[in-house]
Amino acid sequence: MARGNRQLGALSGLLDLMLEVRDARAPLLTMSAVSDKFPDSVTVWTILSKADLANPDATSEWVKFFEEAGRRVWPLDLRRNLPEELKRSIAALAPSSSSRRKYRSVRVAVVGTPNVGKSMLLNRLVGRRAASVGGVPGVTKGVSWFPGPGCIVADSPGILDPRSDARTHRMLAWISSTKGQVIGAWDDLACECLDFLRKRDLSQCIASAWGIDASGSSREVLERIGRRLGKILPGGGVDVEASGRALLDALSAGRLGRLSLERPNFPASQVEPS
Repeated sequence: MARGNRQLGALSGLLDLMLEVRDARAPLLTMSAVSDKFPDSVTVWTILSKADLANPDATSEWVKFFEEAGRRVWPLDLRRNLPEELKRSIAALAPSSSSRRKYRSVRVAVVGTPNVGKSMLLNRLVGRRAASVGGVPGVTKGVSWFPGPGCIVADSPGILDPRSDARTHRMLAWISSTKGQVIGAWDDLACECLDFLRKRDLSQCIASAWGIDASGSSREVLERIGRRLGKILPGGGVDVEASGRALLDALSAGRLGRLSLERPNFPASQVEPS
């Protein structure tokens, strides 16, 4: 992480544009640790990735929130082609003929926390599979440049804010922005997530997705999920570890419906832990 920070810092005097990628379902939780470390000469735009998995009303609130703060924002499904407006806007940042940096491509950096879609965005920008794309956080190990139509793009490793507390890291594990198997036991993470969903009035997604009763304690709900998904141990008991992982995998992949864990007036950090 320290090496990645140093590499990104060295880029600051070279860039025209920084694209900060955040998960549209949790834009504050997935805020980049380096988004405020670049000079004012660098244009910063926010990409709300996985917008197809987020509550559209909440995403509209986030767009308004960022625009009112003076930040240009783009909610995107990165599995689809980039909007032509975004491509034209990037091209418009090319140095003018009067600039001492004339006759070169727009220099762009893609930054963000792990597994928010940085490499998918890079591949869309350069028009080919330039960077490794996968569901495991930490696929990209260093900063590299990739040429694309009218731009040259710097990829970067996913960097978590070292100032984040343990609870933030645990919440990030719910949407695969940090490694759940490192943060804690899957069943404990899943129960914390279920408590959170209940407090945010989102637990109906469990009943809708799997047709089970979402009332009672989080442990009881997790066991119902396990039985519904066939996560049964020899002897008939529920494998709560496998059940917890299945729940969080389903949440991360959007199989529980279009959910947003945060809204501008209600960050995830405001929900008190059980």
